[in-house]
Amino acid sequence: MEQWLIWLILVILLALIEVATINLTTIWFVVSGIIALIASLFIGNYIIQFGIFVIVGVILLITTKPFLTKFIKLHKVRTNVDRIIGMIGVVTEKISKNKDGEVKVDGKIWTAYADNTIKKGDLVKVLEIKGVKIKVEKEGNK
Repeated sequence: MEQWLIWLILVILLALIEVATINLTTIWFVVSGIIALIASLFIGNYIIQFGIFVIVGVILLITTKPFLTKFIKLHKVRTNVDRIIGMIGVVTEKISKNKDGEVKVDGKIWTAYADNTIKKGDLVKVLEIKGVKIKVEKEGNK
């Protein structure tokens, strides 16, 4: 089998993996595979071609991944529930550090926890959602 054909098959396989994972896992080796494919047209030694493939792939990975991941943000899919983060609610059942309480936010009752004790009737701000519970802090605390 021709060496360039081996590189072409490898590039296609790596590209398919990249498309399937969408996490920028093999894209650098797709590029280095293309360079190795081109090199195979001029250089007959497979070891040199493989060296080009590995060295170029690693250099691309090290130099471009941090740059690309900054600009290609993998967006977190927000749900309708996420919209309550930052909203103000009312404590309907006392929350203490070691015991969950309840908070009414956006017309719904949530099981809530906090780092400090919060009395019934106090206003709280929703900080995060973990499963079916919300983390809150007393409104006005920083």
